[in-house]
Amino acid sequence: MPQHTHPSPPPAEDAAARAERARRAARIEDSLTAPGAPFAVLIGERGTPEYADGPRTLREFVETTWAYGDTPFLIAGERTYTYGEFFAAASALAVRLSERYGLRPGDRAVIAMRNHPEWQIAFWAAQLAGLVAVPLNAWWTEDEFAHALDDCEPGVLLVDGERLGRVAGWARRTGAYVVLFHGEHEERGEHEERAEGAEASVAEALRLDRYDDFPAPDLLAAPPDVEPRPEDDATILYTSGTTGRPKGAVATHLAQAGAALNPRYHAAASARARGVIPGQGPAPVSLMTFPFFHVAAFTGFYGAMAAGGTLVLMRKWDADEALRLIRTHRVTHFSGVPATGLQLLEAAERAGDGDALEGLSLFSTGGAAPPPALVACLTARYGKRVEPRNGYGLTETSGGVLAHFGDDYRADPAGTGRPTPVTEVRIAGPSGEELPDGETGELWLRGQSLFRGYWRDAAATEEAFGPGGWFRTGDLAVCREGQVSVVDRLKDVVIRGGENVYCVEVEGVLHDHPDVSDAAVFGLPHPVLGEEVAAVVRLRAGATVTAGALREHVGRSLAAFKVPARVLFTDEPLPRNATGKLLKPRLRALAEAAGPLTGA
Repeated sequence: MPQHTHPSPPPAEDAAARAERARRAARIEDSLTAPGAPFAVLIGERGTPEYADGPRTLREFVETTWAYGDTPFLIAGERTYTYGEFFAAASALAVRLSERYGLRPGDRAVIAMRNHPEWQIAFWAAQLAGLVAVPLNAWWTEDEFAHALDDCEPGVLLVDGERLGRVAGWARRTGAYVVLFHGEHEERGEHEERAEGAEASVAEALRLDRYDDFPAPDLLAAPPDVEPRPEDDATILYTSGTTGRPKGAVATHLAQAGAALNPRYHAAASARARGVIPGQGPAPVSLMTFPFFHVAAFTGFYGAMAAGGTLVLMRKWDADEALRLIRTHRVTHFSGVPATGLQLLEAAERAGDGDALEGLSLFSTGGAAPPPALVACLTARYGKRVEPRNGYGLTETSGGVLAHFGDDYRADPAGTGRPTPVTEVRIAGPSGEELPDGETGELWLRGQSLFRGYWRDAAATEEAFGPGGWFRTGDLAVCREGQVSVVDRLKDVVIRGGENVYCVEVEGVLHDHPDVSDAAVFGLPHPVLGEEVAAVVRLRAGATVTAGALREHVGRSLAAFKVPARVLFTDEPLPRNATGKLLKPRLRALAEAAGPLTGA
């Protein structure tokens, strides 16, 4: 957070104010979902809510974007794709996948590349050809790629030069087709192990075509004559794998079509809450910081595409470069993990040129729980000009299904949000019973955008769903008058002497200290209490706060049993996955071994 502007979160609101906010939110939802309204809802064949008038497949969704024509869609460096150019390129690649490679609806197409514009072309070409798109984590090692490839058995790999060496062995062994994007022009990745000149020899041994060699797309050519059904599989998205091998979450076209409308619904609800007519004004220009392969990015690019918006891409995250792109391209929407959001606010303050985020109207975080002080910092500097937003979604929900924004977020910075109208929420007790308002239990979800199960893993699928088709998220949450607050992961609660300590709560207080750059809280074994609370903290440059001072800081806000017994310091960035979730098993192992950490 900015070092000079560091306000505390507002005090908790009273019950009357919370009830009034709930009534206002209900009125807005009713106006947007009533029969004939833009987001009217019906009960589908599965007995769960669905959008009545939205697209039923991803092909239907993407075909509407052709109408945006010359509007810029993707900007990466000096390269810009208009919607018309993008759709023509995706259609041409879809024809090639069907006619040259002989792929048929239901076959899998892997996409493995960084955030190039061609990622979007590859993903939507798979949809236009009726294939199941399988975006893989571009940061994986060769062994991690091999696990997923063995699991989903794709017929084609759509990869960039950095990924080629990591998938070549599998492609050679199976004979799968490979389409190479950004080959010899790709800068070498920091984990790339290919020797100089190896790409050519690798390519010779593969059934490989270079995308740069393909004919220029015909702007008037049609995609293949394929019509996927709503119940057909559209995507396999692999879970982040923070506690084990990633699993492939399979979503149908109907689920992904619902996910494509969810961000538009929340944008409309946000506009209504601000007294603005939804859909008016210029289309959004969004800075894309999430990797495309992660479900958090889907919420971002679905929302942009539905509105004819523009995505500005970054090769890798850099806060100062983000500021430059925001100015250059007149970016209106920022979306990223809380860590990048905090770094952007710091960079804006360092710039010292008045309003470094001029033109920005939305500041959204997701992928991990934001510290409550984040929204206070944003409001202190920019008032109500920049709307704060956070949300909640999982790989298994195909993207964001809860959102928290505007004055509601400012009043309740620890909240997570309200669900879309096609998402049902239950706070479940130990036996699956629905708990009353105000009680903490496991968050269960069902609705249009929920996945159908894990690819070729019946046991994991059965374990994931409770009676009535409810998906067990594994997150602890509380609901008050329709407003959900996610408290922690079920497996991330520290049970200290019989008392539950929610790590997210303690992390939020640590983040509120001006000397703290990042913090992680977890449990360590204790011979008497069972577990004890521990924290790993990374300080800001030049900070000298002690472990004792940080414990005192936490003790001023939280009960004594929640105060970390051990506070350890590190100079290194805390380990996180692609969406900013802390890799706590790694931190716990370091703490137990004492490792490079120092502290009391």
